[in-house]
Amino acid sequence: MTVQVYLARRRLFEVGFWALFFLVLWLVQFTVVYLEHHDGESSFQPWEFLVWEGTSILALAMLFPLLLAWDRRFPLSKGKVRRNLLVHLLLTLPWSLLHVAGMVVMRTGIYHLEGGSYDFGNWPVELFYEYLKDFRAYGSLLGSVYLYRFLLLRMQGEARILQQPDGEEPIGQNERPERLLVKKLGKEFLVHVRDVEWVEAAGNYVNLHLGDRIYPLRGTMTKLQERLDSKSFVRVHRSYIVRLDFIAEIEPLESGDARIHLLNGQQVPVSRRYRDRLRAQLVPA
Repeated sequence: MTVQVYLARRRLFEVGFWALFFLVLWLVQFTVVYLEHHDGESSFQPWEFLVWEGTSILALAMLFPLLLAWDRRFPLSKGKVRRNLLVHLLLTLPWSLLHVAGMVVMRTGIYHLEGGSYDFGNWPVELFYEYLKDFRAYGSLLGSVYLYRFLLLRMQGEARILQQPDGEEPIGQNERPERLLVKKLGKEFLVHVRDVEWVEAAGNYVNLHLGDRIYPLRGTMTKLQERLDSKSFVRVHRSYIVRLDFIAEIEPLESGDARIHLLNGQQVPVSRRYRDRLRAQLVPA
């Protein structure tokens, strides 16, 4: 499977990977705890170990989207690492409290269904113990996300707006770039802006779609929109820009929004906020 095939189904693969990751983690943790207590003298039943580890891992999985949201709000990007790293350190406290609350609620409910009751133990001691584990889990998950992004970026390639050669006047903020420089696995090559079919927001990047190729460009949709030719590209959504020449059909929706069908079969949403602007560019006065 090529990188571009993976990128076309990236969200599906990512959800599947993390679901499998948490499932395997659950089974591994259960096995370790079970073997530690399987000495014939433990007063706990095997199903209890399964519930303990399962509720803990499930609570982590449920909190994982929150971690990603916090990372989007406080990214560890250049110039912000020191400040945002401190923010993430502080966020481990509510993260741990939510994790503990979630797993205790689930365990209490399961034990109630079994006709028993769940005792979390000495709350101050247990909370401190759980925080130490959650601190490590938070750091491990966040580090894994950044490692994954780094590896994917290296394989996918990263685009940047091509600057003028030395000795020439630099490109102004409102100049229209014609080419993009793409760095991929130590190599560099050029792509034409006119080949960009559509653009989507992706965290600290915008993804440029050129046929079946996808190249990330560091920046925001607003800044990129300022650099693109408004006669060729149009903003149709908070997270999408499309090239007018690649629009095959516009499908109105009952909600007042719309849906664009591109020539390659890809569908892009159009929000009501941008419908009039799109219509004006398609049918100029």
